[in-house]
Amino acid sequence: MHEVILPNVYIALRLPSDTLKVLQIVPNTTISIGKYGSFQANHVLGRPYHLTFEIHDKTDNPPHSSLRIIPAAELYADIVEDDSETSAGGEDGRVISETDGVEYEVVAENGEVVMRTNRQTVDDPSSQIMSHDEIEALKREGTGSGKDLIAKILESHSALDQKTAFALAKYTLRKAKKYMRRFTVLPVDVPLLTHWLMTEKEPMRIMELREEMLSLVGSWSNVHYGGSNGIYSREDGTGQVSGGRWLIVDETGGLLVAAMAEKMGLLYPQELDQRAESVSNCYENFEDGDTDIANGTTEDHNSGKHQNAPRNRPKLAHQNLAMSAQTNTLTVIHANSQPNLSLLKYFLFDSTNPSPFHPLNSHLKTVSWLQVLSPSDDAGYAEPEVVPDDTLKNYKSGKRGNYYRKRRRWERIKSVVDESRAGGYDGLIVASFMNPTTILHHAAPLLRGGAQVVVYSPNIETLTELADCYSTARRTAFINNPTEAPDEDFPLDPTLLLAPTIQTARCREWQVLPGRTHPLMTGRGGAEGYIFTATRVLPAEGRVEARGRFKRRKAGDGGKGDGTVSKQGSVDSNTEETLPTTAE
Repeated sequence: MHEVILPNVYIALRLPSDTLKVLQIVPNTTISIGKYGSFQANHVLGRPYHLTFEIHDKTDNPPHSSLRIIPAAELYADIVEDDSETSAGGEDGRVISETDGVEYEVVAENGEVVMRTNRQTVDDPSSQIMSHDEIEALKREGTGSGKDLIAKILESHSALDQKTAFALAKYTLRKAKKYMRRFTVLPVDVPLLTHWLMTEKEPMRIMELREEMLSLVGSWSNVHYGGSNGIYSREDGTGQVSGGRWLIVDETGGLLVAAMAEKMGLLYPQELDQRAESVSNCYENFEDGDTDIANGTTEDHNSGKHQNAPRNRPKLAHQNLAMSAQTNTLTVIHANSQPNLSLLKYFLFDSTNPSPFHPLNSHLKTVSWLQVLSPSDDAGYAEPEVVPDDTLKNYKSGKRGNYYRKRRRWERIKSVVDESRAGGYDGLIVASFMNPTTILHHAAPLLRGGAQVVVYSPNIETLTELADCYSTARRTAFINNPTEAPDEDFPLDPTLLLAPTIQTARCREWQVLPGRTHPLMTGRGGAEGYIFTATRVLPAEGRVEARGRFKRRKAGDGGKGDGTVSKQGSVDSNTEETLPTTAE
């Protein structure tokens, strides 16, 4: 993750209204944030994240806007002041609750009311003397950050003295969210992108996959950096086993792939980290509230001239061949000609035109269901015509380049398809609208023993049917009467997965007040979301025998054996009965 704001990256602006605006910061452009104003993109480049800026308009020729970094002492001054002033008891005997925003009525020992409440206060719109047109005119004339406008609005309120302390604070906060010209720059990571899509965009685009469910999927699938994992060849030499490779079926637009890639250290380009380190060195010494530094300029005190901030251009990282990594990889199975990974653009990766410097270029592999099930029917898997070297020398440069390009594309497709069909993956993660039964029928055999299987679904019904396919009763019936799956009774092989479990998790915001603690009523609804988890096992072939020494007990001895007779027996895997053999 980057520490400073770099050119052409996606950032999130948290506005005073608590809404998020995700955009790409392009150098030498103007960024508009609606009614809060606009600013130059160059003013925030090279600055650390999580800083709060204030927009100031200047009336110079030509008019322009500047930014000021708000120091933490000023940003949280109101909170610190409220904490110091609010106490359990005041000089006049009043008691103010700092949790629910209400001044309770306090009665003295003689029955006299020593503190009023806001129970009799009536909010009248006519209390605000200033009209809407006058407020808009002040907004156009003002060049500050909105503090002067808020002060005039408070002065023109005729019933301001009737408000309690907490009512006044709530009113002031509401006006600050509406007129303060501030914003905070946040980095775009997977949790923020998930929250933004769930609250302000289309949740169904990501199958209503919440942040807590996304974390649960990554935890149960055991996704981690697998570059140091050992690679083991199959006994028949048809492929590799382990190596930190995971299989994914993603129909969330690439959000699931981004979350897993972040856990594996593949989501952020390496050369951006180098550039972030060099830029941070240029701006490591600055003070809060410095407008010139926020605007990306430095002043030469000897000459009195402004100079551009220094820029370092580190060397780019080594280019990687597409889909060439052998360990620490993600293989996406999709149903179309191209996978839908559009959300990866927020992390500077385009699946249709990948950058050779991005880690996902070599560690993210894509394969279609047609290539996995029947590669001979796929046109891309067919080998192009081999041209002899003598004939190839007579080709023009353009035609010869097209020939080599087709050969490289075929070699890449063949390598990925053969690797996918050989299996040996460390886990399977599914988030798809397709029936999970049909997915696991073809994908479960591609996993190694001990691999984790995680299937996400917005609804529980499909996962309940899937868990029933791997139930103990169905597995026992399949072992006693083995048949060739799939059929009507056994849509899946129940011996491939063990310990199927369905679970869910949801974080809710609560209102915590004395006697009124409950979940917030403004929380969004939507699908609950469930995940199915299981472990891939390798069924034993043939008869299983277990040999060992055990004590034979006599019938009716009250559970006490003599401990003098030792037997050697075998266990039948079908009946699970101990078959005694000859004694030693």
